[in-house]
Amino acid sequence: MNQLTEPRCKPHHARNDIERVLIDRHRIDQRIAELGQEIKRDLDEQLVDTTEIVLVPILTGSIIFLADLIRHLPQKIRISVVTATSYPGATTQSKGTQIAGALPDDLEGKHVLIVDDILDSGGTIRLIREEVSKRQPKSLRCCVLLRKMIPQALETPCEYIGFDIPNEFVVGVGLDYNNYYRNLPDICVLKKDVL
Repeated sequence: MNQLTEPRCKPHHARNDIERVLIDRHRIDQRIAELGQEIKRDLDEQLVDTTEIVLVPILTGSIIFLADLIRHLPQKIRISVVTATSYPGATTQSKGTQIAGALPDDLEGKHVLIVDDILDSGGTIRLIREEVSKRQPKSLRCCVLLRKMIPQALETPCEYIGFDIPNEFVVGVGLDYNNYYRNLPDICVLKKDVL
């Protein structure tokens, strides 16, 4: 065949690599709305002093969860992002958390909510929480979409948890493998031959 008659390759869709859906998009949407109500209620109780609210999302995994969550928070809020890495490249094992870039400095006296995609080893949340605490916020809470049912995660303080999940490597709703699959609308388990 010449180049003009050669069949075109079909694009590879992320769905082809999915073994199963662990949590579907409808349950995720419902739970995020519930989390928003919990956070709103708690913040409303503290906001008699008109202290500023700052959300500190941990990039890149939390961006989709954050975008969905903040639509349920009617308070006047500010977002100050921080970047941390613990699963660099094509790996399913944490390599330890590193902060890439600077944490926001102007958190003193503010109500701070750290937002992350998943709590597994606990290293990221513990590190960011410790660093934020040094900046003397008025209050400090953490919110994660997922928490793995393993000792390290269960022992890590976190005030708001979307779902507890088994100790499986998952992707979707911002979670990735080798920087792919963040765009999946469900929490999914990948096929073994993909990992």
